[in-house]
Amino acid sequence: MSSAPRPTRPPPPVPKPGQVKVVRAMYRYEAQQNDELTFDEGDLLYIIDKTDPNWWKAKSGGKVGLIPSNYVEDNTESVDHPLHEAAKRGNIDFMTECISNRVSVNGLDKAGSTPLHWAAHGGHLSCLQKLLDTGSIQVNVQNKLGDTPLHSAAWKNHSEAVKMLLAKGAQANIANNEKKLPFDLTKDPATAALLKEAMGSTSSRYLEDYGDEEDSD
Repeated sequence: MSSAPRPTRPPPPVPKPGQVKVVRAMYRYEAQQNDELTFDEGDLLYIIDKTDPNWWKAKSGGKVGLIPSNYVEDNTESVDHPLHEAAKRGNIDFMTECISNRVSVNGLDKAGSTPLHWAAHGGHLSCLQKLLDTGSIQVNVQNKLGDTPLHSAAWKNHSEAVKMLLAKGAQANIANNEKKLPFDLTKDPATAALLKEAMGSTSSRYLEDYGDEEDSD
């Protein structure tokens, strides 16, 4: 297969931390200098820095190096929201790799959900724990429906996920756009008990008035 023209090499850019783009290589590139990165077809490339338009800094398989951007732009498939995908599927290996390559644990998908929403929704406890162990994790993010990860776990009756989220500081008193608390969404007695205890005495009046209502969904 013919390769793209090789751009002129400038001085190396200063890396800037931030949102990491993940792409999947469509063909092999062989490094021609020591600071370049060799990658095979199908490899996941974590784009760390795009300061220079011609040479991007990337990481793959634990190695960091420069790759010509014209090999990436036209010949790779973008992996949108990789951490969300890992969380949805319960793929702890992919999640660990993404986090080690600085993919944001608090990134939002089109629904405004974080990876934590999806790990809680699926009851994927190993992925949930991995995210919660990340120092920068935000546990009370509300998506476009107003749901927090605690809402997601409660709705799916994942009591262990609810317990883990509460232990990390998830707030049980946040209402979504439909004025529903996580307590309102669960049908599981164990989950309801955890949430009732977490809501505490400040919500006793709410529980007396609305605690016996059934969610219509």
